[in-house]
Amino acid sequence: MTRATTVRAVLAAAVLLVSVLITLTMSPRLGLDLQGGTRMVLQAKDSDTAKADRESTDRTLEVLRQRIDSLGVAEPTLTRSGDDRIIVELPDVQDPRKAAEVIGRTAQLSFHAVQGQGTPTDEKPGASGTPGSEKSGAGPTLPDEQGRALDLGPARLSGAGVKDATAAFDGQQGAGWTVSLDFHKAAGRDWTRLTGEAACHPVQDDRRRVAIVLDQQIISSPQVSPSVGCNAGLPSGSTQITGSFSADEARELALLIKGGALPLPVEIVEQRTVGPTLGAAAIDASARAALIGAAATALFITVVYRLFGALAAVALAAYGLISYAALVALGVTLTLPGLAGFVLAIGMAVDANVLVFERAREEHTQHPGRSLRSSLTAGFRGAWSAVADSNVTTLIAAGLLFFLGSGPVKGFGVTLAIGVLASMFSALVIARALTEIAAGSRFVSDYRGVNGISGPGRVRTWLTRRDPRLMRSPRRWLLISSALVAVAVLGILVRGVNLGVEFTGGRLVEYSTSRPVDVEQARTALAGAGFGDAEVTTAGAGDISVRTGKLDNDGEHALRAALAEEGGKTTKVRDELIGPSLGDELRRNALIALGIAVLVQLAYLAIRFRWTFAVGSVAALVHDVIILVGAFAWLGRTVDGIFLAALLTVIGYSVNDSVVVFDRVRELWAKARRQPVAEVANRAVLQTVPRTLNTGMGALFILTALAVLGGDSLADFALALLIGICVGTYSSVMTAVPAALVLERSSKAPPPARKRAPGRRSGKGTARRDPLDNGARV
Repeated sequence: MTRATTVRAVLAAAVLLVSVLITLTMSPRLGLDLQGGTRMVLQAKDSDTAKADRESTDRTLEVLRQRIDSLGVAEPTLTRSGDDRIIVELPDVQDPRKAAEVIGRTAQLSFHAVQGQGTPTDEKPGASGTPGSEKSGAGPTLPDEQGRALDLGPARLSGAGVKDATAAFDGQQGAGWTVSLDFHKAAGRDWTRLTGEAACHPVQDDRRRVAIVLDQQIISSPQVSPSVGCNAGLPSGSTQITGSFSADEARELALLIKGGALPLPVEIVEQRTVGPTLGAAAIDASARAALIGAAATALFITVVYRLFGALAAVALAAYGLISYAALVALGVTLTLPGLAGFVLAIGMAVDANVLVFERAREEHTQHPGRSLRSSLTAGFRGAWSAVADSNVTTLIAAGLLFFLGSGPVKGFGVTLAIGVLASMFSALVIARALTEIAAGSRFVSDYRGVNGISGPGRVRTWLTRRDPRLMRSPRRWLLISSALVAVAVLGILVRGVNLGVEFTGGRLVEYSTSRPVDVEQARTALAGAGFGDAEVTTAGAGDISVRTGKLDNDGEHALRAALAEEGGKTTKVRDELIGPSLGDELRRNALIALGIAVLVQLAYLAIRFRWTFAVGSVAALVHDVIILVGAFAWLGRTVDGIFLAALLTVIGYSVNDSVVVFDRVRELWAKARRQPVAEVANRAVLQTVPRTLNTGMGALFILTALAVLGGDSLADFALALLIGICVGTYSSVMTAVPAALVLERSSKAPPPARKRAPGRRSGKGTARRDPLDNGARV
């Protein structure tokens, strides 16, 4: 065993040991779509006194944090997004009405001197009063806690001056539950002056009271204690509000005083609620799909590459462990799309191993006298360029998902990026160490049927015998691709694209009923309750899906009650509310993401290859995008954020395939500069077909398992990727290469320069000519 192999083995063992320790000692952080709960996105608005910038949004976030803590939600999460948005995640909250009521309270808290008792009012205690007539310099007339009208003076102190307000039980003084107030320094002086002026009035006089007002409602109007002298006032930090409070009343009053004033008004622009049963079902379904899909993939590569395939399957298991440990260690929130991305990356992780093994097969077939270890080493060296380029294109797609996506789509981008990096490590370090150790065995070297790379493989043998001239007429393939695109465009124009509420705005709610309810029954019941414009469909497993335009939380509650009259006990499974402004923004960002994806891939490929190769790859990319959108239009499937994640993944996969083919074209053309580029491209295509088919099969096993076993929530995601990978496999050969050949006919650029072949020939014997190689050597 060489020193390099020893280093790889030790590094692999160390990384695996750390991964095992992380897996056993740390738990994953699940997103709300997996554990159940409510996610809200709040948009801060400019007010008369403050502008929605980063600083004021941070202050608003802290006030909201205090309010939400009062709800008793376990481990709520509040984060700022950009300069004016706040993301609120509330685990286990299934009815967001109370949370929205607490979050949405935007009034400013203020403290007022009481001028005297005003005109009697019929308002009940605690109800919002209507301001009466105001004299110059006077404040409103509002009902106090007992419903008596009080004439208030102008606001003397705002809620921003409150430093803290706490509820506590005073057993020593016999005061019971009290609320202690503490003010900031300048506000404390105003408080002392306000209470000192009130203390100048007789005890029991209403003017000795201080009114605390929130949202045109007096939430408390305590009298200044008789022990306080005129103009002496109460010092900040030692003020207590006493009364016949219960524990809940004291806590609520403290909360209102401390967190009652938002620096900025906020609007709920997005709200998603997922039931815990749906999240648990998604985890179980994804786990089953991962196990079955990974097992099928491992079995496939073992059958195709035998011992080396089995070792790659071991590296595949190590990849799963390493990527999972990385997700846990980095604290990445694992969402449903992220979980699907984790499963998908298992299939994509096979790609690097397939590239290496196919390259090693070529080396061993072309140089029969070369040792198994040398062929394997040459395979790793020869495949390195294609592995690097293909993974970079996938990382570009993952980066776009993270920076331009939102919510769960970001999680998918992070998971995909971690998966790509972990797959490279597993293939280039773990799998290489295992296969190099095995290649050093005499038994493995002597018995060709054991190692899996000594023979050319069935696909390569068939191509060698047939030697088809696929690139003889490239325009023919472009006509076929154009016809497919025309069918897709026709579907978009005739059927239209069914945009989800994420892109259009509105509300989508799914319900599970205890009694079966068909769509017509549900539609009739909702129409009778005033929801005649609601779009009612089935949502799998007998669930009912309702999609409407503008619908608040109270309206959703009424809608659910109407449905319960027909279906009995009705449980909300999923709830998505997207404001119209956010829907427009998400739709615009989706188009921007696609545009940037095309431009970035074009720039990268133009730098790494020739401009003709870059345009050919991008033409195939656009071809795949149009066909995938058109297929969803014909099928009537929903195009939403999850579809966008699938679409950008398909873009990465399509370019990945094109990179592998063009990498081989560049290599062969540099060695045979005088040959027609069409002949070179034909040989490159035939040499890379085994890799393309085997990689595609590995991904299809995983995606089929996701589509069949992943449940309704992952069905569209898996379907989009299945269609995209099939179309991308075709286009990377039959669209990208023919387009590049057509462009090369008008290009005057010279063939690529020849590079020094990686590695040297070793061993004895005469090399047998490979019809697919036509004299090219590594």
